Amino acid sequence: MDTVLTPLLWLVSWIMIGWHWLFAELIGIDHDGVNWALSIIGLVIVIRILLIPLFVRQIKSQRKMQLLQPQLRELQKKYKGDRERLQQEMMKLYKNTGTNPFASCLPILLQAPFLFSLFRVLDGIARDHPRGAFQDHQELFESAGRATVFGAELAESFLTTEIIQTRVVAVIMVIGMVASQFITQRQIMRKNMPKESLEGPFAQQQKILLYVLPLVFLFSGVYFPLGTVLYWLTSNIWTMGQQLYVIRRMPAPGSDAEQAAQRRKAEKARRKGLTVAEPEAAPEVQPGQENGEAKPRQQPKKKSRAERKKKR
Repeated sequence: MDTVLTPLLWLVSWIMIGWHWLFAELIGIDHDGVNWALSIIGLVIVIRILLIPLFVRQIKSQRKMQLLQPQLRELQKKYKGDRERLQQEMMKLYKNTGTNPFASCLPILLQAPFLFSLFRVLDGIARDHPRGAFQDHQELFESAGRATVFGAELAESFLTTEIIQTRVVAVIMVIGMVASQFITQRQIMRKNMPKESLEGPFAQQQKILLYVLPLVFLFSGVYFPLGTVLYWLTSNIWTMGQQLYVIRRMPAPGSDAEQAAQRRKAEKARRKGLTVAEPEAAPEVQPGQENGEAKPRQQPKKKSRAERKKKR
């Protein structure tokens, strides 16, 4: 496995060593645990910056999926008894609209190799087996092996340590990791999704994942070295911040976040003494219309300059 991950093992370890040099030599922090913890946080920052284009693509894909929900529900009604035909028609719809239903998973999937590489690097530190760039930097390797945060070694996990303090810190960090994952996903579903998108099989799958994924991370987190848990916790906090920015600045059409953004805009206009645009009135019903359907009122046509001069 290390043979396959060799390039990533070197990349991850070099990024950590680079951040460690920055904090230790340039800033002058004289604490191994703090330096290496900050190096892992720096690793998150580098990777998440590189993933920003994918994050933008993820947002666009989510918007497209939200707009497609009415058409998807129609297909589900039409091909209710033919699951194979339904899948074919859904894939055809995705292709015609340029929508990738799996694009929202890309940031997580692409982070997985880096996360596993960090796991292997920290595992090597715990087992006195240097991997990646640490093979050429024995002094830094030993420094990372001594690194502690709140008395807990970053290379140890809940299951590999016998120190109570390390296990307590591990439990707190794993709970923080799981909670941040849950809160981030929940705020997307509650604030930045139209009500139409919260119905149907796709929405049910999202709700199931909302509760299943945190449980998966809760049980698997006890196997992770604390440095890996710190990486995932920091990455979740980054994601939470990105989502809050998107929800506030670029809310999805028809969502609660869009209504909140319109209220903030209206309140800001009132404070500046500007006129706030009123919502458009419902179309007037003309006499003699059938089935009670209302036709929209025709807007007055704009007159030409010659017609206005003639009228004066």
